Amino acid sequence: MANDDKAGATRLCVLKFGSSVLGTEADYPAVALEIYRHVRDGEKVVAVVSALAGQTDSLLEQAERVGGAAPDGLVARLARVGELHSAALMALALSKVGVRACTMDPDEMGLVAEGAPLDSNLVGLDSAAVWAKLEAHEVVVVPGFTAQHAEHGVVTLGRGGTDLSAVFFAARLDAHRVRLIKDVDGVYAEDPAKNPGAQRFSQMSYAEAAEASSGLIQPKAIRAAELEDVLIEVAALGSAEATTIAHLPALKSCPPKPERLRVALLGCGAVGAGVLGYLQSLPDLFEVNPVLVRRPAKYGEPGRYTAQLSEALAGKPDLVVELLGGADHPAELMLAALHDGAQVVTANKAAVAKHYDSLHACAEAGGGAIRYSAAVGGGAPILETLARLDGDVVAIEGVMNGTCNYLLSRLAEGWSFDDAVRQAQELGYAEADPAADVDSHDAADKLSVLIREAFGVALLPDRIAKQSLRDVTPEAAQAALARGEVLKQVGRCRLLEDGRIEAEVRVVALPAAHPLAGARNEENRFLVTDARGKVHEVYGKGAGRWPTATAVFADMMDAQRALLGRVSPAAQSAPLKLLA
Repeated sequence: MANDDKAGATRLCVLKFGSSVLGTEADYPAVALEIYRHVRDGEKVVAVVSALAGQTDSLLEQAERVGGAAPDGLVARLARVGELHSAALMALALSKVGVRACTMDPDEMGLVAEGAPLDSNLVGLDSAAVWAKLEAHEVVVVPGFTAQHAEHGVVTLGRGGTDLSAVFFAARLDAHRVRLIKDVDGVYAEDPAKNPGAQRFSQMSYAEAAEASSGLIQPKAIRAAELEDVLIEVAALGSAEATTIAHLPALKSCPPKPERLRVALLGCGAVGAGVLGYLQSLPDLFEVNPVLVRRPAKYGEPGRYTAQLSEALAGKPDLVVELLGGADHPAELMLAALHDGAQVVTANKAAVAKHYDSLHACAEAGGGAIRYSAAVGGGAPILETLARLDGDVVAIEGVMNGTCNYLLSRLAEGWSFDDAVRQAQELGYAEADPAADVDSHDAADKLSVLIREAFGVALLPDRIAKQSLRDVTPEAAQAALARGEVLKQVGRCRLLEDGRIEAEVRVVALPAAHPLAGARNEENRFLVTDARGKVHEVYGKGAGRWPTATAVFADMMDAQRALLGRVSPAAQSAPLKLLA
């Protein structure tokens, strides 16, 4: 994922997830998607998590059953277990979708509190230790309810303690905001469950928040935020809408009514099945047409799948998701959808590279839009990084094909090329016909798209110089290894002084310490050099069901917010601190 220099240069967001959104184990994928949305927008994230709903109460009851009127210090040691468990599960869910994440326990980050064992207040944090982890990861997940204590060893922070932890982390790490993710999309003047027409605050002062948000935000957290001038946002999962709490006058309005969007999903292979799972988890937002597949009977759910394109596209869908193979036929389908004004999302790099101009022209003419962040890098947000740099790029190099990573590793172990390909096919890393990967066509497609996005220049894949892995011998791979080097398939492009673009895909020997050399299996890594010479590192899993499906669905959620006239969090220009 994207990695800039360090604290001060990096945008850091603290996200807090309580038991209102972490109800069961099944909720972690949706929370991982929310975190990924911020990572792809260029933010580092500290994710503060609560225990699953009811788990802390269950542990307290267990403490009473087993220990009776036990000392609070002993009870705190058991009560904290749910938070540690939840933090580990959250990091695992993030790893599954390709986000580089780790957990930190209180002792690892010097998180210290003072006060009673079951209701302490945070007073200390080793900020350097947290930033050191953020240097190597996009997300650090921390338990929000427990800390170290000089006298009691460990303590808990009382009810709603994760809100206080989130504010504390934001203040000590100089985060530009703390976003509290709740089961409502902001602070309301009245209970929206009792009054559907209740107005929601778009902004409010700390004092007004303390009065209006009773039961929603821990009062100690609001007081701490005011003291430290920490900007708080209160929002729901997936929403760009939020209540901002700072030194601001109160403003409120009626929130927009949610609308279900009609979705056409074209293709249901490994990635499509993952996207369908995400869609089915949000029935209030999406109505899914019958999914286009070759053999509906294979899926055993009559009515949910179809082989007829007309049925998949029935009802003029708002959002068309293209996950088919090939270039020309998928492009025809996308062009037709864009002509009708639909939002289109695809992971098809071949179609985008070959038909880039016509797809964009049709989107502009029809009033729709096309999104394809998963087409290059999968879960590695390289296209988002280029968009943020907005043309201020002079060079890109990257390892962008997981199949080649695997094959070159096997060659270095002495495997023959044919045996390595056969093993890759058995493991699912290579297609039945591996030519697109091993002959560098796949990387050239991706590099062509990157050149378009970075430089605005049309350089078709067939005009990019390519080297095939068939030219690489096991002896060459082993000789590189003996020299302390690693063979990698690297795509490179750079802007020349005369405005021309130089581009190639080659197998090169990289020093083992080179940032690109560490890419393994499906991992993609990119280095983007801007006009000032700063190198932006972008890492992530470039293939696989869940990393790719998560990138596709993040595009879909961007499209959903665009259709409803909302602005993504990255587009908001909130200052780092709002002072009185």
